[in-house]
Amino acid sequence: MHSSKPNSLSRRQFLLTSATVTSTIIGTDIINKLAFAQAPAIITSEKNRPQISYGVMSGDVNSNSAVIWSRSDRPAKMIVEYSLDESFRKVKRFFGSNALTNTDFTARANLKNLPQGRQFFYRVIFEDLNHSNIQSVPYLGKFQTIGNNKKDLKKDIYFAWSGDTAGQGWGINPEFGGMKIYETIRKLKPDFFIHSGDYIYADVPISSEVKLDDGTIWKNITTAEKSKVAETIAEFRGNYIYNLLDENVRRFNAEIPQLVQWDDHEVRNNWYPTQIIADDERYQVKDISLLAKRAKQAFLEYTPIQLNSQQQPIYRSFDYGKNLEVLMLDQRSYRGANSANRQTTASAETAFMGNSQIKWLKNKLLNSTATWKIIASDMPLGLIVGDGKDKFENSANGDGIPLGRELEIADLLRFIKQKNIKNIVWLTADVHYAAAHYYDPNQAQFQDFKPFWEFVAGPLNSGTFGPNKLDNTFGPQVKFNSVPADMKQNQPPSAGLQFFGTVKIDANTKVMTVTLLNLGGEKLYSVNLPPENSALTQ
Repeated sequence: MHSSKPNSLSRRQFLLTSATVTSTIIGTDIINKLAFAQAPAIITSEKNRPQISYGVMSGDVNSNSAVIWSRSDRPAKMIVEYSLDESFRKVKRFFGSNALTNTDFTARANLKNLPQGRQFFYRVIFEDLNHSNIQSVPYLGKFQTIGNNKKDLKKDIYFAWSGDTAGQGWGINPEFGGMKIYETIRKLKPDFFIHSGDYIYADVPISSEVKLDDGTIWKNITTAEKSKVAETIAEFRGNYIYNLLDENVRRFNAEIPQLVQWDDHEVRNNWYPTQIIADDERYQVKDISLLAKRAKQAFLEYTPIQLNSQQQPIYRSFDYGKNLEVLMLDQRSYRGANSANRQTTASAETAFMGNSQIKWLKNKLLNSTATWKIIASDMPLGLIVGDGKDKFENSANGDGIPLGRELEIADLLRFIKQKNIKNIVWLTADVHYAAAHYYDPNQAQFQDFKPFWEFVAGPLNSGTFGPNKLDNTFGPQVKFNSVPADMKQNQPPSAGLQFFGTVKIDANTKVMTVTLLNLGGEKLYSVNLPPENSALTQ
């Protein structure tokens, strides 16, 4: 959408004013290394070269593998050159997938058999399919694999997490500095970043201007695809492209590997698989299963996930050696319909993660040899999230014994206790504020579980809400809450109430330190968690 207001920027105007993106987007650490990049064999006019307008990403990084993502502006062959040396003196070359129309010219390369515990520098080049001497300008990035050998085990593990990007109409505001929290996180140089869902807001259009309470104007960059709710595959793709217009996001993507999961806004607020949209005139497509199919295609195309097929599950795990395993959940694709959530027996109606995913999760937890097991959840366990007047979006449904979707959670927590699985921490986002919760069986209605911690972060660049009401079924105790109880809802990013968290695992003591921070990187809360049965807990 092109705005007639003189102070708003369209996508086209923004890209024209960002003509130097390739040389500036890759961060101060490697900004001058393009001089070492291999130039095309023949100098051709810029318009004849494939263009990399939206940067590069790495993701799904394990101890010896990584996914590299990028997008061309035309059919082209993706080439990834990578090196342990940022001057690229010794280079390995890998051919990724071709960028074609059926994937909106996105492409990825699955790098395998990488040395453990090493930092890699890479550059993405797109080569014309018909002329090998016509190539794009290289675009640089970097990532680090996690090591398992004795030397690498002496290194601390340090990562960050958050969620909720471009929600409630708060988009890219150049006058504010864009999505600044991404730059704050990048400067901390985490080993990787978990995006806990709501990677986009496909159901929330972005207008050129929003009037703030103080009378000033929040000015968004606008695009046609973000001018309405997403229904077509082009509109879903356009939501991901919108976020990539932000310089902070592109710089972050080039330097910080991501583990990505989805929640509801990648499709539509509070969606579930069997839903028919009956109460929202903005949608011409009423079948949520069709929207979800298109949304998942765009999600897999535009995130750095190892892609095997469009049918692959989003839940997956990552082994980071003896000290950490990360288990990513999908609490959206297999759930029953949102309801009053008061069923007394488990069934398809009460499914939250679903039988197959629960079986997978139990097996992963039982067989994990890592000291710490992180469960990356797209929703908190003990916060009430409603769906309309009398339905529930989350598993939590109010105080009392487990009912509805809580039956699935109770079964999982009981299993963890029965198998004596130690050192499980839950990380999540979704509710648009930060919090630390300690789940205490002595304070719970259901008590057959081991105590555990859950940490909530977000939003990254969306409206701030909360705090949500607690459900006492599993005994959550609030140890920290980042927003006041009487806060006006949907605070803009300019209010400074945007949050993320970091996790550090000390290589020697194995103590996990979880910290919650704000937009400016100020520490708001921190707690040290000694591993169970260590000398520190005796």
